[in-house]
Amino acid sequence: MRAIRLHAFGPAENLDYETADDPVPGPGQVRIAVAAAGVHLLDTALRQGAQGPFGAPAELPTIPGREVAGIVESLGEGTDPTWLGKRVVAHLGMNPGGYAELAVTDADRLHEIPGSLDEAEAVAMIGTGRTALGVLQYTDLGPDDIAIVTAAAGGIGTLIVQYAKNAGATVIGLAGGPDKTARVLAGGADLAVDYKQPDWPDAVRKHLGDRRATVVYDSVGGDAGRAAVHLLGKGGRHIVFGWSSQGILSDSPLTFTEAELLERGITSQGVLGPAMLEKAGGLRALETRSLGEAAAGRLRPAVQRYALADAADAHRALETRGTVGKVVLIP
Repeated sequence: MRAIRLHAFGPAENLDYETADDPVPGPGQVRIAVAAAGVHLLDTALRQGAQGPFGAPAELPTIPGREVAGIVESLGEGTDPTWLGKRVVAHLGMNPGGYAELAVTDADRLHEIPGSLDEAEAVAMIGTGRTALGVLQYTDLGPDDIAIVTAAAGGIGTLIVQYAKNAGATVIGLAGGPDKTARVLAGGADLAVDYKQPDWPDAVRKHLGDRRATVVYDSVGGDAGRAAVHLLGKGGRHIVFGWSSQGILSDSPLTFTEAELLERGITSQGVLGPAMLEKAGGLRALETRSLGEAAAGRLRPAVQRYALADAADAHRALETRGTVGKVVLIP
């Protein structure tokens, strides 16, 4: 098969498109003919040898990637034979191997792709979609809400904008540059502002008049996140699920002192981690719901496709904030 392999930690140029041995499914596993493989910002840090949340750096050489969709074309011993030939999507968990024409995973990780959802969209929903829904379960949005979404042109941000609009909320999206703000508006936001412009909070205040935001969904942190929080009214909520302005593996989310929160009459809550999964009923429950929302047309992921051979370009684009939505490799 053809695959992307990493032989040495370092820059994106170290991602080599080459021939590799076909993986062999073990007991209880399947082999998938990959039609789409997801790329995560975390992949760019792991490519450089960072430990991140997955423990020690990967053993080299390795095939990166942990999200795949395609058709089950081979079964390991004892695997349910009804999986053979089905269109499926899976998050590979701790095991890499997604940037390839073939990938192996445990059958209990599989979801059959519902309806007319295509493989690239399914890959977006199995990872990015489940996270978006996990974040959104902490708020009960309605027509009285005014939601500010940082990184609104990203994979998660795009879905939060859609969900909030479906709930009847007023939605303000933050994105970097005119191309991205145009996409955020096209995606349903009532207002999209360029957070690279220093006066962007004034544009939000002018749009809202005497109203104030009720919730900020923040995956950016830093100056943009803090400025967004300053737009919250009394009783507003700051929902934190990332701090990309500090670097993908930073452990420095945007925080406020108790005195600051009391003075403003707001709350700030980090929502990633085991508590999110417990609240949702487990990881698989989030994945199932995410795929169902997309299949029903209530959520539509934004997908930016690259050829598998161009994985290095995809990594560079992610690292320079040059992507929109979920990045997916197509073998």
